[in-house]
Amino acid sequence: MIRKIDTNSEEFLKELEITKKFTDDVISNHNLVYNPDSEVNQSIQMGLTRNQMIYGKKFCPCFMVVGQTAQEQESTENRLCPCTPALTNEIPTKGSCHCGIFCTNEKALEFAKDNNLHDAIATHSRGLSKEECEKILTKDEINSIELESLLEARELGFINFNLVDTREWMEWVSNRIKGTDYLIPTTSFYDALERIMNQRKTPVVVYCLSGSRSAYCQRIMKDLGFKSVANLDYGISSYSGEKERGDI
Repeated sequence: MIRKIDTNSEEFLKELEITKKFTDDVISNHNLVYNPDSEVNQSIQMGLTRNQMIYGKKFCPCFMVVGQTAQEQESTENRLCPCTPALTNEIPTKGSCHCGIFCTNEKALEFAKDNNLHDAIATHSRGLSKEECEKILTKDEINSIELESLLEARELGFINFNLVDTREWMEWVSNRIKGTDYLIPTTSFYDALERIMNQRKTPVVVYCLSGSRSAYCQRIMKDLGFKSVANLDYGISSYSGEKERGDI
């Protein structure tokens, strides 16, 4: 069953303010800065808040939380924010944590430049042929521009595929890629996946916030016999196409 958390509830908003103070402290204590993309920061803060409410801990929202009980969750390699891999490896070597919220000054400037460049490229890269789109659907990873082309081709009737959001209901409601067909959240993945088990021959594109949770789901779906499953590289945070919000 998909768990629905009301992001406008007093409980959530109160917890969100605590989370914002928490991420502010991480920034201050480790001499970091926020990502220049405020949507990335807000998504991560809301994800941390969600996990705090569900699991009682601020597990990283970019990774699937493994384990049904608190004891099982403790015994796995679930990431607690700020996670050790981010502080000891990702930020020192790459300039930002995997989720992208915590950055060095240099990386934040790089992100800002990349965002401007990506917007310029996207306006000149649409209109792929049917054959090119079908080839894209066989890839393990696709980028934002490729997904925009696929959605455009599907709207024109050239190809068919299912676009699946593996984030949580509260993320889906607040912001999702326009054209998403199914919400199959990681917290109720196997139950929700039953909705499309009879469509395993239809190509699938999965996405989450940054590409990590969806990559995990991608592997499971392939093991379960889905013919073609592509993962959106860097998730919705990298997507420059149309988005929508609200429940269906």
